[in-house]
Amino acid sequence: MVVKQLPYKNLAGVTPCPGGWLVLPARLAGITISCEDAFVLPKLFEVLDYRPKFDFAAINIPIGLKDEPDGRFRPCELEARDYVGWPRSIGISGVPSRTALRADSPGETMEMEQWMTRHDRRRLRWLREAEREIQPFHSRSWFSGHPDVSFTAMNGDEPLKTSPFHEDGHLERLELIRAQLPGVDDVITRVPPAGAAAVHMMQAAAMLWTARRGSGRAISRLPLDPVWDSEGMRMEIVR
Repeated sequence: MVVKQLPYKNLAGVTPCPGGWLVLPARLAGITISCEDAFVLPKLFEVLDYRPKFDFAAINIPIGLKDEPDGRFRPCELEARDYVGWPRSIGISGVPSRTALRADSPGETMEMEQWMTRHDRRRLRWLREAEREIQPFHSRSWFSGHPDVSFTAMNGDEPLKTSPFHEDGHLERLELIRAQLPGVDDVITRVPPAGAAAVHMMQAAAMLWTARRGSGRAISRLPLDPVWDSEGMRMEIVR
């Protein structure tokens, strides 16, 4: 049986949001990207198992973890913080170890990783879900990204000084998306789906830009030399 090759690739940018996971899907035909309406799925396994399957996707969540508590940052976060510069480096959070994420309660996790703040605790629901659901085979088509890293790359490797939570920062990032992903800006300026906000739409667009680069094998990795975890996954952030 001959499987017919589709004339396009299915891409997605994915980011955590209060409703679960915001997905911004698109089709890439040649160099033309056609973005579709964003939607929210409550569980990550629904995103990973979505049909039609995503050929390439970037997700705003760590993939590849330290086994045991060993400091706040993986090597990729340290490089990413240097890359995005001050003040955006504060947006790149630490990542708990696999053992800590598998603890019975968030309190136990925070006891193991004593650097964690209230903000880090709020992220735990998504981090624990990703640790459970993302498997080594996903790394063939799913890339771990970060919006601040992607926007810095979009900006010619020049760090942004604005916050994505302020109006000037929103407009600056929207202009970058308009220049780098024509047409996508029309989609992400629509009313966000229930469970997501405008800032999540912007983050998903940054991940879609990274997914597009991944589809053309044009991504660069932080760090350049791979650091693997014990499960066979890279500890990296791509751009």
